[in-house]
Amino acid sequence: MMTKAMVDTSAMPGWGVDADAENNPTWPMRQIDNQQTRGLSWQRPAQQHPHVEVLRSIEHNRLPAVIGTSTPPSGLSGAIRRYAFRRSESDWWHWLLLMGADRINVVEGVIEDLAHGKVPNIPAELGAKAEWKYNKKGFVLKAGTVLALGLGVAAMLRGGPRPDSAEEPAAPAEPATTMLPAPYWETPPVPAAPVVLIAPDIA
Repeated sequence: MMTKAMVDTSAMPGWGVDADAENNPTWPMRQIDNQQTRGLSWQRPAQQHPHVEVLRSIEHNRLPAVIGTSTPPSGLSGAIRRYAFRRSESDWWHWLLLMGADRINVVEGVIEDLAHGKVPNIPAELGAKAEWKYNKKGFVLKAGTVLALGLGVAAMLRGGPRPDSAEEPAAPAEPATTMLPAPYWETPPVPAAPVVLIAPDIA
């Protein structure tokens, strides 16, 4: 339960455990006063000048001396990575976006291969041979999961009957129709009755 009341930190177990520099395991690296005598001073290597776009964390003011240029950001995955690098590394969205971009990039790579007439060997790229050799149980579990998901998706696409819909739903009742009288301008005129004249019997 959170509270804003003042607490006695001296009574809290573990509080200030890193206050003593002599008891801090990271202290040798954090102590920079005597770097000149510890041999930690060095000349920065020459900076590599990339000819492609290289994303840089906002936590760093410059790129490292040597950088990778084999896979510059491109496509949808590249746009997601650019957006991710606008966020801090301490933001979990930064890492989630990068992981999502990696998955999308896999699909983009498959599409690119197919567009160039190359059918990717997905089992080989996923290491199926090594998986079967060194982890048969994991291989069977993954293959079963993929097969079950594939069958489930195929059943959904085919639109088969669901288990809870054994009875056929009743057909909707047809709407009732009412015969309305035709408007007066469409009503045919009633023929006049013939007039019969009867002569009086004068005989």
